[in-house]
Order: sequence, then C-alpha cells, then structure tokens
Amino acid sequence: MNLAIIGFGKMGQTIKHLAEIGGDTVVLTIDLENRHEFTPENLRKADVAIEFSRPETAFENIRTCLEAGLPVVSGTTGWLARFEEAKVICEAKKGAMFYASNYSIGVNVFFAVNRYLAKLMGGQTQYDVRMEETHHTQKLDHPSGTAITLAQGILENFKKKKDWQTYLQTVENEQFNTLSSSLNIISKRVENVPGTHVVTWESGIDTIEISHTAHSREGFAAGAIAAARWLVGKQGCFGMQDMLGF
Repeated sequence: MNLAIIGFGKMGQTIKHLAEIGGDTVVLTIDLENRHEFTPENLRKADVAIEFSRPETAFENIRTCLEAGLPVVSGTTGWLARFEEAKVICEAKKGAMFYASNYSIGVNVFFAVNRYLAKLMGGQTQYDVRMEETHHTQKLDHPSGTAITLAQGILENFKKKKDWQTYLQTVENEQFNTLSSSLNIISKRVENVPGTHVVTWESGIDTIEISHTAHSREGFAAGAIAAARWLVGKQGCFGMQDMLGF
C-alpha cells in the first residue's frame, strides 16, 4: 500500500513507523513546513491518505484528498460541524472517506460495552451517569472525540439524559454546576497521558464504573492503518463499526 500522511506530528510519525514495519510505503508526508507539496499530483502517488491534523484544517485536508480522487482516513477530532458537508463532497465525487473518533480496537470494544450498559440502564432511573476524560496537554479540543462518541452511545439509550455538557477542570474550576438532564463530561489535561476515559453510573446504594486507558499511541496508529487498507477499493463514507462489524 502506498500511503500519504497528512499531519506529521506525533501520531503521523507513529503511523509512518508502523506502516513501514508492516511493509507499506509512505510516498508523501505533509505538515506545516511543506504545505506547498499538498497537491493533487502528489496525492495521486498514493493509494490512500491518513489524515491526523488539527481541527481548523481537517475539513480542507479531507476535501483536497476527495477532490484528488484519493480515499482518505481521518482521525482528527473537533471539526465535526462540517462532517455532513464532507459526506456530500464524498458522495458527489464518488469517493471514499473513513472517519472515527478513535481507531483503537480496544476503544471500539469499549464503545460497544458502553452502549450495551446504557441500554441495560434504560429503565433504571435511580442511577445517574457522568464521564471523565484525561489527555495530554497538547490536545486542543475538549471533550475528546472519544468522549463525544461515548456520550452519544449513552444518550441514545438512557433517556434520562437529554444532552451533554463539558467542563475543562483546572485548579480554579474544581467545582461546576450540574443539570440532572445533562450528561456531565469532565475534561482534564495532564502531561504525557495518551488517553483515559471513565464512565461512572451511581445510585444511592452502589456505583458501576467502566474505563479504558491507552498505554501508547500505537493502538490508535495501528487501527488507522488497518482502516486505510480496508478502505482501498471502496466507495462511500464509513466508520469503525463498518469495518469491525459491531
């Protein structure tokens, strides 16, 4: 597989390392310093692009790939206000786009467990639910895309919660107001933490807690490479549930 990597920070570098170990060829890497090389001609040297950039540039990166006829796998979070627009472009170009808030296989198992638990809790109104996510200090958006996906899985199945609200916890902001109809997501930013998500269900008599902790970026990178291989030759918009079947 010939691969283009759009966004060459820590995640992009990890993807390149694992792809080359797996026998793939990285024919193009794009970052701020060589943005002028982000052209349709260069993109067409690749079979598929993997895009891990920034929220403010993700949509344009995806559009450029689709307009060049290149399938694109995106793992950038914080840009989903334009996701439907990207789908329209993908369909118009008869292209292929794959998006996930998290490419870790373990996290996607966690998503399925979270949805199932929320479904079991559907009639148990004595419970309340909250979430906490912790990431490295370089992560710009909050809550994480993973937390939003978890929140969606809860809201679809636990009707006591109508929406979610987020708080970036700091020393000055240890306390916050809560609304019983809102799912509260507490975001923390700590040095050298790849990602931890905790969902807590609590009643007056007990607490149920599920959590996922990433130990490195390699799980995310390996999942993105697997998605890129899976996407080649397909047409349409896809996600991890399409690839994994759950």
